[in-house]
Amino acid sequence: MYRYSPITFRLFLMLLLLISGIFVSIYWLTVPMIKQNVFGLELHSNRQVLNIVYDLANRMYFSTESYVEQALDAEEQKLKAVVDLGESYIRTGLADSAEPPLDKNAHWQKLYAELRRLKFDGDNYLWISDFNRRLLSHPDDKFQGKNISEHIVAGEQSALPGIIQQVLKQGEGFYKYKWYRLQDTEVIDKYSYVRSFPEWGIVLGAGVYADDLYKEAEAYKTHLLGELSQALESVKIASNGYLYIFDSNGDMIFHPNSNIRGTNFKSLLNPVTGNPIYQDLIAVSDTDEELYYKWDTPHDPGNYAYEKLSLVRHLSGFDWYISSSVYLDDLKASSVQLSQRLLAMGFFGLLAAIVAAFLFAEYLTSPIKQLSATAYKISRGQFGAKTGINRHDELGTLAESFDFMVDQLRDNIQGLNTRVASRTKELSESNQQLLQAVSSLKTTKSELTASETRQRLILDALPAQIAYLDAQGRYVFVNREYAEMFNRHKSELVGELMQDVMSTAMYKNTLDYIRQALRGEKVMYEYSTEVQGKTMVTRRILLPFYGEQRQTVEGVLNLSIDITAERESEQRLAEASKMKAVGQMSGGLAHDFNNLLTIILGNLLEAQGHPDLPLDLNGNLVPAIRATRRGADLTKRLLAFSRRQPLSPDCIKPDHLIADVISLLSGPLAENIRIQTRIDDSAPVVYVDEAQMEDALVNLALNAADSMEKGGTLSFEVRSFYCATREGFDESVPAGDYVMLSVKDTGSGFSDEALQKAYEPFFTTKSTGAGSGLGLSMVYGFVKQSKGYIRIRNRRAAGAAIEILLPVGTERQCETTLQDPERNSYAATADASSLVLLVEDDPDVRKVVRHQLVDIGFTVLEAETADEADTLLLNLNELAGVVTDIVMPGAKDGYAVAQRVKERYPAAFIVLMTGYSEAYSEHDAEFSLLQKPFDQAALAKVIFPESK
Repeated sequence: MYRYSPITFRLFLMLLLLISGIFVSIYWLTVPMIKQNVFGLELHSNRQVLNIVYDLANRMYFSTESYVEQALDAEEQKLKAVVDLGESYIRTGLADSAEPPLDKNAHWQKLYAELRRLKFDGDNYLWISDFNRRLLSHPDDKFQGKNISEHIVAGEQSALPGIIQQVLKQGEGFYKYKWYRLQDTEVIDKYSYVRSFPEWGIVLGAGVYADDLYKEAEAYKTHLLGELSQALESVKIASNGYLYIFDSNGDMIFHPNSNIRGTNFKSLLNPVTGNPIYQDLIAVSDTDEELYYKWDTPHDPGNYAYEKLSLVRHLSGFDWYISSSVYLDDLKASSVQLSQRLLAMGFFGLLAAIVAAFLFAEYLTSPIKQLSATAYKISRGQFGAKTGINRHDELGTLAESFDFMVDQLRDNIQGLNTRVASRTKELSESNQQLLQAVSSLKTTKSELTASETRQRLILDALPAQIAYLDAQGRYVFVNREYAEMFNRHKSELVGELMQDVMSTAMYKNTLDYIRQALRGEKVMYEYSTEVQGKTMVTRRILLPFYGEQRQTVEGVLNLSIDITAERESEQRLAEASKMKAVGQMSGGLAHDFNNLLTIILGNLLEAQGHPDLPLDLNGNLVPAIRATRRGADLTKRLLAFSRRQPLSPDCIKPDHLIADVISLLSGPLAENIRIQTRIDDSAPVVYVDEAQMEDALVNLALNAADSMEKGGTLSFEVRSFYCATREGFDESVPAGDYVMLSVKDTGSGFSDEALQKAYEPFFTTKSTGAGSGLGLSMVYGFVKQSKGYIRIRNRRAAGAAIEILLPVGTERQCETTLQDPERNSYAATADASSLVLLVEDDPDVRKVVRHQLVDIGFTVLEAETADEADTLLLNLNELAGVVTDIVMPGAKDGYAVAQRVKERYPAAFIVLMTGYSEAYSEHDAEFSLLQKPFDQAALAKVIFPESK
């Protein structure tokens, strides 16, 4: 039996201990570290996914806040407009009193009663209080006329008296307080705009209920949550981990399991601490620490023995807690699997090393044993041992031993080569292990890339322009909306410098804001640019992006939102204000101008009728008189534009009106222009001034004819129309039934400039001297004075269409007015004994009218003011009639004089003169109205109407 030598055994044992020590050292130094790193990578991935979702939800919150701010700004503007409307209504009502004189208090009570019916946006209303906190106008009967100084709302004293006290000091302001819903006992927050009017001793307020605003914000928030939920359903952490969202009340906002979503989990306890699980999750929110607890699994429900980890971030804006949930075994699975593989490879490597060590020991000691055996034989006198030396003494033994040692040295070299090969094999195995570790890292990186891809898809779906630039102004990321603004793909912008992408003007405008953001400031500004031929206005927000240490700004996040529609609405409001201002100026100008024209025309006509007038001077008077009448026509158009022309409205049928207009146009229109009509027989009547309506339609028809130089078709259309939206008219149209009158042509249409300025007075596209530029502005003013709406548009085929919406005549308006049997009963003759009272504040106008009345045959008594006329009327026993101006200085006007004459002298004629009458209303039709300027014939015709 073969026996191992002691030296072989000792050498093998020493190599075994050495290899085992090296293996154990490598295992304990590398495997735990690799397991820890892999586990850390899984935790880091969990944290990264949670942070990405948190950032996305945080952006949703800022988007919701921006939406609420925009809605609140819009409501503030609306509330101001309502209070302005109330102020305008009161001012108009104070200036307009055609009823028999009322005392001041009764007149105010009438205004308060009318304003109680004013409603806007559903149940919102206008309220009025005096300075003593007594509600003068309120739609709710339980508050109307009540003093609210000590009123209790929801168990507390009402804040409204204090708000009124503040308004008296500040003049106006926005305030939030608790109040009742109209005709209800529910108390909710209300947001109101309140303004003080010291001249009247009242306070006007208009408000909206806060929950109406919050409903819109909640709807917008629900929409964003739906988009976030769709994104979160596809998010996975490790193999079975997921994300969910809950609030501080324990309500599950989002959970991948639809059966859990929307439930309350306050009753679920943490088996580790015994506390409600949602409280433990809230406690670790934003601490950067994981919550350890035990839970059940879908495969083993009810067995709360499986370890889990959760990270929690708190979004304070929405009061959301965004949490990850992953089983600890899932996080450890990769590291455990890797360590098991390393252990298996190490075990087989150790076995191979042991076998190699044994063979190496055996191989290393056999020459020594052979040398020892040879030396022993020589020492025993066995000199026949072959050593390669033929000497048989000690030297020969040494020589033979030396030869053997040389051979052994050669064998040792071969043994070293074998060891190098063995070590190379071990290094190859270690390299294979490292490759597997690298493969695991690539897998982790792939998961992170997929998460980033999902985030980019979400950002591309947002209705905003988003871009991230580094500190050098180079694009790192852009979403689809931002790239489409430059008509490029987003991949083309990444890596490009700002100045290479933007236009020079945009770059110069943006550079200073970018620099502010790089200094750590949050920047917000607006910018206009051309996109696909249209002007786009955007609100841009620049947010600085800090590094991990939050000490230096590494880049800038740009968020741009399209606010073009909002700016267009503001522009339309500014245009409406401008037209109102021009109308007020035109009305004032027409008033003074008509007085001047009355003086000029009257004196010219008197001079023309003078018997001693030389014939050669009459040639100078005729063009002057003609120019004066033309000036009167211009002022009439100005009054029409400014909506101050006196109207005599009546209920008329649209088909009869169109027939009369066509008869008027039969002569002026060219033969190459064909007239078409399309009239709906069922169209209801409209309540307008028939003469002014005919004038407006004739103006539109003649303008249309001017645009058809080579002839064409002129169409008149009448139809019933129900309006539910704005429909593109000059202003918002309240929903309801209307009659639409359309004038269409096949001419050249309107230019862009003409569409913008069509209603402005003195704007014309005709050559110099060919038109006054008041035609369309007159039509516009008449339509607005008749409570209608108008729009101008170019037709798709050719030409233009002007459409007018008029309200349907009511039954009350269309009732036949019984005329006073004594009205205008004065005989059509006059003599010197017939006394007429002339009331006019302008002495020159009064002089002209007095001459005309004297020439007719009256004796004239003059008064400068209505108060002076009242004094004279008290001392007159008989009076043939009165001719009075409407607008005069003092507390009373021409209407007051007319009413006094009507009461004291029922048979007397009454003639009202007006340059314009801002306070003219429907019931003034009982008096004869004479538009300034006028001649003696017109005055006589009004005084002596044709016998009926």
